[in-house]
Amino acid sequence: MTRGTYSHKKRQREADKARKKQDKAERRMERRRAGPGEVPIAAAEDVAGNVPSIEEAMRAFEQRAVAPRSAEPIPCRLFVGGLSWSIGEEQLRAAFAPFGEVSDAVVVNDRATGRSRGFAFVTMRDRKDAANAMRELNGSEIDGRAVVVNVATERQR
Repeated sequence: MTRGTYSHKKRQREADKARKKQDKAERRMERRRAGPGEVPIAAAEDVAGNVPSIEEAMRAFEQRAVAPRSAEPIPCRLFVGGLSWSIGEEQLRAAFAPFGEVSDAVVVNDRATGRSRGFAFVTMRDRKDAANAMRELNGSEIDGRAVVVNVATERQR
């Protein structure tokens, strides 16, 4: 075999590649000559089935809005800082009760003295109630002291 010549298999592959390219170009030209053709027109019932009227759809929305939701509320834990040393869990519950159900209220005490360390955690049954409580109580006074109310986060260890 001399230099610059191709093997029989190589020539066959090149010929196949050229034939496929020519066939593709011919198919493309045939589609262009044929044009877009007729587009079938379908009715809404054919595409989407039985489409409700506007009145039926509005009634369905109203019924869903009136129906009670079955999803469980998501609890939210709040940090309450700046508390006085004399505050107890009952006073804390009483402060947060107007905004919703309080699942848990824990005043953090000093181990040595047993006295409040000035902060607490309150768990509200519903996060929406917790958001309202946070908005209303942050910066307000409880037992004569301005308190800070935020969403509790995990402590870095």
